[in-house]
Amino acid sequence: MDKIIFKQKRGIRMKTQWMIISALLFALITAIFAVINVESVEVNFLFTQTQTPLILVILASTLLGGLTVFLFGILRQYKLQRQVRQLEKQLAAYTMAADAPAAYTNAAGDASQETVPKESTATDPSAPTDRSS
Repeated sequence: MDKIIFKQKRGIRMKTQWMIISALLFALITAIFAVINVESVEVNFLFTQTQTPLILVILASTLLGGLTVFLFGILRQYKLQRQVRQLEKQLAAYTMAADAPAAYTNAAGDASQETVPKESTATDPSAPTDRSS
């Protein structure tokens, strides 16, 4: 069991390392691309226009994209955690229901806590009988 947990932690650590390396590589490529494009461009907003260096447009677009991905990731994590809590509650309820003794209703309709019904005093006509006496 400990080996499985160790492998899972190692896998998570490797995934995190690759994500960091990928993010740094993306940041480096974005920075190089932004430094190459330093000329001024006209940016049209809804009601106004402005002259802005292209490097700022590229960096602002990259940051806004990263922020959007981050916020959607947080939202997804929140939904998944809420689903996990809900499923854990269901599992606990099913476990408690399976562990609890089943209620038995007798002929009068009263619920008792017996798990096995008492044997009836009436004889079963199909049951073999001992007629040796």
